[in-house]
Amino acid sequence: MVDGLDKFKRRWQAIPKNARKNVRAVMEDQANDIVEEMWARAPMGETLKLGASIGWTWGDAPAGSMVIGTVGGTEYASIRITIYAGGGDAFYARFQEFGTLNMPANPFFFPVWRARRRRVTTAISRAISKAIRES
Repeated sequence: MVDGLDKFKRRWQAIPKNARKNVRAVMEDQANDIVEEMWARAPMGETLKLGASIGWTWGDAPAGSMVIGTVGGTEYASIRITIYAGGGDAFYARFQEFGTLNMPANPFFFPVWRARRRRVTTAISRAISKAIRES
């Protein structure tokens, strides 16, 4: 029998739980920051429907929404987050983002994500490293 093997096994098994907890917190913080910046850049016009349609959720976005992408997957469903805009009364979010034949693009969604993507990835990596150190 190896000395300390039981302690090692307990620490090793705690890593995924701690990592999920840390990553969820970081993902929430990052999603809030991204949504706030998207909202600030969104063309509001006469109504606030477009701004109100920007958000994030654990799991799937509301039907008809424009989605950046989903972080996580089926094996990590507990930490799958989706940032979205549009849908419902704000169906025109795509038209604002990409433009139409009669209207130039007024992007507010993807430029924010592209600017923040590296920061999000770094924050998630740090959260995982921290979980490993704390386990």
